Amino acid sequence: MPCGKPWASAKGIARWGEAHIPMDETLARVVVDLSGRPYCVFDADLPRIVLGNGFQVEMVREFFIAVAMRGQLNLHASVLYGQNTHHQVEALFKGLARALRQAVRIDGEAIPSTKGTLTS
Repeated sequence: MPCGKPWASAKGIARWGEAHIPMDETLARVVVDLSGRPYCVFDADLPRIVLGNGFQVEMVREFFIAVAMRGQLNLHASVLYGQNTHHQVEALFKGLARALRQAVRIDGEAIPSTKGTLTS
């Protein structure tokens, strides 16, 4: 995937993907659009703590922003509710994986855009 316009010739992909992930008391939603136009909305009130062997939770937001910018995709990630930080973080990452898997699946032969391109 070349840097800059990774989805420019993405013939046949579904383009959009979404996932709702329950993790015990937590529910997270992640939605992606492989549009070629990077944007990230991250709506999760994660505390500034360290999990496990030094994982800084505040870096989760930064990771999602970096994925959106570097991957040239529109990304919305939200923790709808939950209490356990570990469950919230895990649900967000699993949601991202499932949404991306759905978006890159082959779903025809055309570029999924009325413009005929996935670039701005």
